[in-house]
Amino acid sequence: MPSVFVQGRPVDSYPRLAPEARRGRVRRITEVGEEVLHKPCRDVTEFGPDLAALIDDMFLTMYTADGAGLAANQVGVDLRLFVYDCPDDDGVRHVGHIVNPVLEPLDAAHRRLLDEAEGCLSVPGATRDVPRPDRAVVRGFDRDGEPLVIEGTGYFARCLAHETDHVNGQVYLDRLSQRERKDALRQMADRREAVFARRAANVAALSG
Repeated sequence: MPSVFVQGRPVDSYPRLAPEARRGRVRRITEVGEEVLHKPCRDVTEFGPDLAALIDDMFLTMYTADGAGLAANQVGVDLRLFVYDCPDDDGVRHVGHIVNPVLEPLDAAHRRLLDEAEGCLSVPGATRDVPRPDRAVVRGFDRDGEPLVIEGTGYFARCLAHETDHVNGQVYLDRLSQRERKDALRQMADRREAVFARRAANVAALSG
């Protein structure tokens, strides 16, 4: 089985960082509580150089924050779009972007819920267990407006569901009980500064 899939297609080899990142610039990552994270994003209607540049910026920003996925509203842009560089449970790497993503509803008979730890770049430093299906199918488009279907299992399925939640105006804290949400926000308060220090070091290393 190929060890890397780019835009859902197998490739023989791929660099450590997606080529888009070399063209991008780092943007500020929004944090839980900011309005742009808590309302559904607008559909992308223009496919062109501005969209491509945003995708480049999102890849670089995701890497500097040690992320596996990043949605446009996490860099303050109110558009339905996310990028990802994420392994599945078999160690296969999945890299790509998807515009106007829609998560297909799965028949309960064909899915299994996994209750596993989840974090978010917009909730820096906090992780909580969140139940998610072990399989996900997302339909959308690529940066050129061509139709795209991305399927994932295990941790990559979790990433696809998590990022699609973002474009729908949801963060993973919305899926927690009130007590768990408070615990996550307390974790964030305790660890936030350390997370930002690590991100700053990554920015320096990648631009060096």
